[in-house]
Amino acid sequence: MIPLCDLTRSYQTLKAEIDAAMQSVAEKGHFILGPNAKAFEQEIADFCGCRYAVGVNSGTDALHLALRALKIGPGDEVITTPFTFVATTEAIGIVGARPVFVDIDPRTFNLDPNQIEDAITPRTKAILPVHLYGQPCSIDAVMEIAERRQLRVVEDCAQSLGAAYHGRQTGTFGDAGCLSFFPSKNLGCFGDGGMLITNDTDVYERAEMLRRHGGRVKYHHEELGLNSRLDELQAAILRVKLPHLHAWNQKRRQHAYHYNHLLQDCPTVVPPAEWTEAGTTVPRSAGETTPDVLQAVYHQYTVQVENRDAVMQRLTEQQVGNAVYYPVPLHLQQVHADLQLGRGSFPHAERAAECCLSLPMFPELTEKQQQTVIAELKQAAAPAARRAG
Repeated sequence: MIPLCDLTRSYQTLKAEIDAAMQSVAEKGHFILGPNAKAFEQEIADFCGCRYAVGVNSGTDALHLALRALKIGPGDEVITTPFTFVATTEAIGIVGARPVFVDIDPRTFNLDPNQIEDAITPRTKAILPVHLYGQPCSIDAVMEIAERRQLRVVEDCAQSLGAAYHGRQTGTFGDAGCLSFFPSKNLGCFGDGGMLITNDTDVYERAEMLRRHGGRVKYHHEELGLNSRLDELQAAILRVKLPHLHAWNQKRRQHAYHYNHLLQDCPTVVPPAEWTEAGTTVPRSAGETTPDVLQAVYHQYTVQVENRDAVMQRLTEQQVGNAVYYPVPLHLQQVHADLQLGRGSFPHAERAAECCLSLPMFPELTEKQQQTVIAELKQAAAPAARRAG
């Protein structure tokens, strides 16, 4: 069996350090907003190259608190992508705002900035781009529009920690960036966890207050907040893992480029692409250097293939891990039925939902495993006549 993601391998490698870190927390008995949580906030801020970081309960809470910190609420509109996990629009809805979708760029799966202007109304207050699969979106184009139209920007970086655009980390372009430490993420803890990062002092202070019941001073509460704090055990685990993240992300890139190389003679499968300096997208090969504009971190390695469900069935039968992120775009989900957006509203997102397929991706993946994955994928994606022959 080749798993989609193997969470046990990194633990076995770091077992002694992780176990010691957890034991130290237990022995000291400081479990909420303790020294590890505080230190980890500073370490993430340093890693990302920003001024502030606020540890919270999840990536979803980070999005929610970022919007609240920017005072986005009832009657406001937030432009975002329909091809993402529901947490993105969940946060918009929780604060009382309305998501306004624009279609994706079919090459990158990310929000298409060329469609943002047409979606702006007098009620638009923010843009919420997602760096999906660890692939940075065209954040410079998003920021140009936001600055010109005086809109706020919250970056959903749940899958992109360590990814960079022109040498600058995702999450540091907008007013706030939102991270997730869900166990399967590139930097994952042993439960739920998240972080809000920002260079804005006002955003930091307001988010920090809201995460602990809306009060700056204990037992003195200024407004309704949340109980959303990254706990000390998770912070201790993440502190052990963080120094390894650059190396793990580099291994993911190497695996992605090797997958691309193995797929060069397979016209029935479209590999993911990275931006080049010319602004086009091309698959990267194992021997190529990382492109100048963009550095993806491949939280997922996602291809496009026809007859996706049949291909999935074949891979599953051959014990090759696979998954679909995401099978139903958000504008077609019941939760957003009130928006009255039917099929055909965002054709690129709908097409992606029908043909995208994520393959095994984790730092410890071996070349032999990759060769097996692609051999089975080629067989599964081959035209029926050729398979029969």
